[in-house]
Amino acid sequence: MPLAIDSFVNAESYEKNSIQVMVINAGMINSETMQKSFDKTLLNKYTVPFEALEAIKPFVIIDEPHKFAKANKTWENILKMKPQFILRYGATFPQKELKVKKNPLTQKEEKREVKDYQNLIYTLTALDAFNNNLVKGVIVHITEFESGKNAIVKFTNSDGKEATFELIENGKKRSVQVSKKESLEKIHSQMDNLFIEKLNKTTVILSNGLEMKKGDKINPYAYAQTLQEIMLTKAIKEHFKIEKELLTQEVKIKPITLFFIDNIDEYREKDGYIRKTIERLIEEAEIKNLLEFQKDGFYSEYLKKSLDDISITHAGYFLKDNLQKDEVIEKEINEILHDKQAMLSLDNPRRFIFSKWTLREGWDNPNVFQICKLRSSGSEISKLQEVGRGLRLPVNEYGNRVKDKQFYLNYFVDFTENDFIDNLVNEINEKSNAISIDDNPEKIGSNKVRKLTDKRKRVKVRTQKYRELKELWEKLNEKVILEYKFENEKEFKTLLIKFFKEQKDNFNIEGVKGRKSKINIEDNRAVSREEISILDNRVIPISTMRYSDFIKELAKVLNINLKTIHQALVESEIEINHYLDPTTIRVIRENFNNFLMYNAIDDFAIEYKKVSNSIHPTKLTNRDGKVRNEISASDIGVLYSNEKVATSYFFDELFYDSELEKENITQEINEVVVFTKIPKNSMKMEKREFIL
Repeated sequence: MPLAIDSFVNAESYEKNSIQVMVINAGMINSETMQKSFDKTLLNKYTVPFEALEAIKPFVIIDEPHKFAKANKTWENILKMKPQFILRYGATFPQKELKVKKNPLTQKEEKREVKDYQNLIYTLTALDAFNNNLVKGVIVHITEFESGKNAIVKFTNSDGKEATFELIENGKKRSVQVSKKESLEKIHSQMDNLFIEKLNKTTVILSNGLEMKKGDKINPYAYAQTLQEIMLTKAIKEHFKIEKELLTQEVKIKPITLFFIDNIDEYREKDGYIRKTIERLIEEAEIKNLLEFQKDGFYSEYLKKSLDDISITHAGYFLKDNLQKDEVIEKEINEILHDKQAMLSLDNPRRFIFSKWTLREGWDNPNVFQICKLRSSGSEISKLQEVGRGLRLPVNEYGNRVKDKQFYLNYFVDFTENDFIDNLVNEINEKSNAISIDDNPEKIGSNKVRKLTDKRKRVKVRTQKYRELKELWEKLNEKVILEYKFENEKEFKTLLIKFFKEQKDNFNIEGVKGRKSKINIEDNRAVSREEISILDNRVIPISTMRYSDFIKELAKVLNINLKTIHQALVESEIEINHYLDPTTIRVIRENFNNFLMYNAIDDFAIEYKKVSNSIHPTKLTNRDGKVRNEISASDIGVLYSNEKVATSYFFDELFYDSELEKENITQEINEVVVFTKIPKNSMKMEKREFIL
């Protein structure tokens, strides 16, 4: 009997006050192991795993339920556990499916739409996500190539040894036979570095991983190196434009760009075309130019670090890497797949990630701001799934989700996917059961998904009204810091000791726990009894951080002197070595601000201090303090109405976020001279300072 199942099933006899959780995957559920009968031992009550699980009547929670349709083997095996409750929890849950049902009146089989769920608790459609700013918007960059539209390569036949392709170009046709490991350059000159990896009588698998069935078509120009370089240049240039904006703001956000390629050697080899091209573009075309005019201190140093070693600005992950033993590659893979904190660290100049296909690696990162498909996938797959790698809202340098600004995901595709944006919009509407965007553009946040050629919506400012707002607006935009005033470091340390002592009960020890059981003979049968002991039942702490790293990180997130933190921890008499892990740092960080505010009135003074005379530019004004003629509509609201706005409103069109807001904007109030909605991201409170 598998140990995990035995432990899970028998847990109720010795851990009655705990909830037991067992994590199991489809592979194990469908394995022979689950249905096999094992030898019975003194401690075993059951011999078959499924029967053991059935006996405890488990609650089953299924992640990503769309992978386990009710008609397949996995679902059938899940039911063998005879759960008393099943919760299917997913973000891409199927709304409906077609099933053949017999009509009781006509006795004929008919296709009917049936729901693939029961007792639906909550659903969030793609449309809801876009309209409520729960995800990034999407901008699709398409590399057009008119001549390429007139060329098609079609897989027509195979005898298992050779595949037959038909090239149709400019109205002319010719057939070409290609055998295993032979280059497709034989078909078309633009398909160099592409060859047949495997083939049988119905299927061809190309060296880029693309699987073609008879009748499938690809465009030869989608594999041209010149096309790749154009797309690389666009994506890298756009990345540095985004990066400059996000890394020169006060609270920084590190952007990532994700490239999907089909030829691994072009990236992995030192002289590979893709590697050489991106390093040249990063160094010569972008970083050197940016450094020449860069005034921001942090960003300047970040660029210099990148320039010192261009190779560390990018990394790759491919399934093929698992077969190799290379320390540098292993470090890259670990960072990409498992260490998002390191990936998003501002000390790490890595910002470009290369992988093979969009959907196969199961990877995502909230700070992906760009996805570039250097070569067409050649197949019809969900566009929402494709962009999904970069739709999540980003996190800032402190790991906090940023929700107060409209972000966009740049998606680069070649001309073979010219209808990408239309397919994406249609899919959003279809899966949300919404009307077509063409039928009623006001119903959908159409500014969230657009082509690069679409102009960003702007709203005109009634500039003559600004003089009424000027004094208040400039007061609101003064740059100040929040000062906590202490007489001296000793007074602050006393407060910090008090804080640590109060937090002790919130710290959790991470470690291992012992369990001791004894076999007893009762009523002529052997039973297992756990011997409860306070000493044996203790958690043995295992620190996941060194003390020096722990207090350095704590000093960084709290903005407190390192020596003061150390002394406060010592004098608080907390066994801090039991709690040296990131969870403790998170608990301290989350509670410290509230503690300071709570104690501000009694223990120390608090005030705001103006730190700069610079107010402009703002969302409403330019650097000279002159009111702008128009601003981005997305800063005012995600919804639009062509209704007339009040005469005292600051803008001449109605963009809004809620019905209540819409009502206020359209209502005429005689006593109001001028009013406006504060544009998004106009002002924030993010800095504090301790004054001794």
